[in-house]
Amino acid sequence: MDLYLHNTLTRSLDRFEPIEEGEVRLYCCGPTVYNYAHIGNLRTYVFEDLLRRVLERAGYRVHHVMNITDVGHLTDDGDDGEDKMIIGARERGMSVWEIAEFFTDAFFRDSDLLNNTRPTEVPRATEHIAEMQELIATLEAKGYTYQAGGNVYFEIGKFADYGRLALLDRQQLMAGARIEVDEGKRHPHDFVLWFTNSKFEHQAMQWDSPWGRGYPGWHLECSAMSMKYLGDRIDIHCGGVDHVNVHHTNEIAQSEGATGKKWVNYWLHAEFLIMPSGRMGKSKGNMVTLSTLVEEGFDPLDYRYFLLTAHYRTQLTFSPEALAAARAARRSLVRQLRDAAARSGAAADDLAGGSSRDRLGPTARATLDAIDDAFMHDLNAPKALGLLRAMLNDDTADPADLLRVALDADRVFGLRLADELRGDDGVRDDRVRDGDELPEDLVALIREREQARRDRDYAAADRIRDRLRAAGVRIEDGPDGTVWKRE
Repeated sequence: MDLYLHNTLTRSLDRFEPIEEGEVRLYCCGPTVYNYAHIGNLRTYVFEDLLRRVLERAGYRVHHVMNITDVGHLTDDGDDGEDKMIIGARERGMSVWEIAEFFTDAFFRDSDLLNNTRPTEVPRATEHIAEMQELIATLEAKGYTYQAGGNVYFEIGKFADYGRLALLDRQQLMAGARIEVDEGKRHPHDFVLWFTNSKFEHQAMQWDSPWGRGYPGWHLECSAMSMKYLGDRIDIHCGGVDHVNVHHTNEIAQSEGATGKKWVNYWLHAEFLIMPSGRMGKSKGNMVTLSTLVEEGFDPLDYRYFLLTAHYRTQLTFSPEALAAARAARRSLVRQLRDAAARSGAAADDLAGGSSRDRLGPTARATLDAIDDAFMHDLNAPKALGLLRAMLNDDTADPADLLRVALDADRVFGLRLADELRGDDGVRDDRVRDGDELPEDLVALIREREQARRDRDYAAADRIRDRLRAAGVRIEDGPDGTVWKRE
């Protein structure tokens, strides 16, 4: 079955064709770790998880890279303002390095609770300064840069296709050169590749460079790290719709300027989650976190279900009432599956391996085909969810078929339906390694955390996770259960 994706670059639904057969190189813009991610941020990461699951369902091996922005992202995408990391450190009385570590951990806790698959690689900006400087040097050698006021700028007038992703009109862009925005810029849309002390003398994170001691611009990191881990050309680049006009537009200019090649074949962008009063944001004071929802009695998977009810390219309005409706719908779905399990006499573990179409009746097979067709047409999760609900509401459907189709589709939905049928969070005893590999007290802590998650006491589970981390043990909650790793 062919996969079709809405490509922001072409503004059309394009048939997906990978650069290398059977492989997908996927790059996703990651979090700026200066504060907790709000649920609007998390919508983008659930969309990217949905994309990855669909790609894997289509039979591709996915090399998924997501960066961690722990330096260089200013409060204004147009190179103005203060580094967000410094603001976060100042507000919390911590160093920028402590802030980065704290909120990176917080982000992945939220991501795990939402059942997002961990990326293949998660490079940090601060660990790739050398690659960024090499990219600047390449652009400099090709004549795309200039220095002013101690900073290194990318000159957009030297890149013929600047703005094509955002459909920016070149004549209007050049006319805008008469507007004074930054005294160092030749054009207001030129952007900084490297800042030095001449502009931010109190910048906490700084590195030596050929252009002076300083730090990189935000746009630079994604180009440098994607090239390191995925090569000069990638299949899919994702992010929020707010990245189109500036961040992703600038990424294209510097990447293609450096390589002389088309950089990304498919650009996918998630729409905003908005409040009744407008767009959600930390600076707007209407920020809601996943922890807030948990404190109000919601399961993180209630929020995932809520997101699945709207297409990723449509704005979605959040309210407590809408989330409560999603919770009720998810609970109803689980009850129907438990009823089907009781009627079929089948155990979740016996069915969780997949549906195997040749074991399904004709109606169930047709339903699963229709669900797959929805997934393969621009990740239409709402349609797929509707098809599953319709089948569950069919009193004539074979209960074992219902379970097989639901559990198979849940490989993409990511709602942990098999775990719900087992009545736990999917953490099996055999996933806690034997006591001769870990001290008994740490094994006991892991099991205590499992019970806290079964009780939906996520605050207690997080506290235990932190204790294990301090003991050198990292806990990872994935779609196949919970495992531990030595740090």
